[in-house]
Amino acid sequence: MSQAKEMNNAPQWTIKMADGTSETLAPREGPVRKAWNCLVRLLSQFVLKIWRFLQKAWSLGANDPRKVVHCLKVGTALSVVSLFFYMRPLYESVGKNAMWAVMTVVVVFEHTVGATISKSFNRVCGTILAGFLGLGVNWVADKSGEKFEPWIIGSSLFLLASAATFSRFIPSVKARFDYGAMIFILTFSLVSVSGYRVEELFALAHERLSTIAIGTSLCIIVSMLVCPIWAGTELHNLIVRNMDKLSCSLEGCVIEYFDGSAEGGKSEPIKNLQGYKCVLTSKATEETMANFARWEPAHGHFNFRHPWQQYLKVGASLRSCAYCVEALYGCICSETQAPESIKSHLASTCLRVSSQSSNVVKELAKVIKATSKSSTIDSVVGEMDDAVKDLQSCLADLPKLLLPLPTPEVSGLEKAERSAASLATTPLLDMVPLVTSASLLIEITGRIKGVVNEVDELADLAEFEPADQENSKHNQPTNKIAMQKQTEEGTQKALERV
Repeated sequence: MSQAKEMNNAPQWTIKMADGTSETLAPREGPVRKAWNCLVRLLSQFVLKIWRFLQKAWSLGANDPRKVVHCLKVGTALSVVSLFFYMRPLYESVGKNAMWAVMTVVVVFEHTVGATISKSFNRVCGTILAGFLGLGVNWVADKSGEKFEPWIIGSSLFLLASAATFSRFIPSVKARFDYGAMIFILTFSLVSVSGYRVEELFALAHERLSTIAIGTSLCIIVSMLVCPIWAGTELHNLIVRNMDKLSCSLEGCVIEYFDGSAEGGKSEPIKNLQGYKCVLTSKATEETMANFARWEPAHGHFNFRHPWQQYLKVGASLRSCAYCVEALYGCICSETQAPESIKSHLASTCLRVSSQSSNVVKELAKVIKATSKSSTIDSVVGEMDDAVKDLQSCLADLPKLLLPLPTPEVSGLEKAERSAASLATTPLLDMVPLVTSASLLIEITGRIKGVVNEVDELADLAEFEPADQENSKHNQPTNKIAMQKQTEEGTQKALERV
């Protein structure tokens, strides 16, 4: 109130303009007030950014609570290993090298059990191998005399470091032992160029190996016993999710293509239609998970020698289907479209093919998810083949719709003129997206059969449980009728919209 009164009581200046109007001049802000306003704006922007960051962090933890659990596990492991500094008996047993145990926990503890075991094994083996080689090189150099000692150490460091670095370029070594090769180079360099005598090197190597063994053992125990996250289970669930997304994208793209132009314009792209992109971008994740899963012990439905490499083949076959779905999505976004009369000729058969193909992929997802063979997969694939045959026959009849029917009283010249007029009415370029979509559907069904073969091989290698024949006999007619009814209802709804 006092500030308002001061502003009201402040003198105001009024000037007259050239056109006869008057203008009141407001008092200017002083430098102190300008600095204060600028500081307030900066603080408000800083607080707003922090608040947005906290909101993103909260949503990240709420969407995947396992990430929060992993952070707590890492904190627990570090707290336990720090006891080697706080408790004098433990500190005296390992000496100042207790810091190596802390460093081991920091660099080894990973999100999944397989990744933790892999890095622990690589770190221990790399340290042991480099330690023994370093001790041997130092012993040989010490016995050779001061003249040859630097040459022996330097040449051995050059040769072994170069060989270990080259091994990291070998695909098989890089996939499983890249971290071990890096630890080998680091440890051998530390041991070979250190200025300790051979007797002190033995004591140093013993203490460091002890602390590293303690750190890796603690990481493996905490990772396996406290809310374990298995890389094999993650890979298994990833393949199932990709199958579900691919089936939804396949069926949704066809429905969108025959329904998106009902009112003369394309509807907004549905998020589920682009689920195939997750399939296309999951190759690196699948390879990483498969590599880590091979280090894990038996857990759940998975044995120690579970065929994880077969999951990569299933993922590769899914990506081959996803490439066709991506091309199919391009036909949806094409600016040139066929007339509705021509599209309606292929609508029912294309919708049926997409629905049956989607049912096959969904059935395969159920097989992998339940780790049991399916008794209805053959019948579902047969229905997909029947739908493909109907689509091929419709494509064969498509030229008849573009050309007029011949009449006996019309001359040959007049027939040619009518044919040319009909082709001009329906340009061939407008037919390209429609024919391409139908051809892609036929190609997708062929690639889905490849997925079926890979899943069958996975079921045989992993020894999935056989299908329950008694339940399948009772449920197969019901499931078949239900799937046919669902397909007919979806096709009818789409045709009504068109």
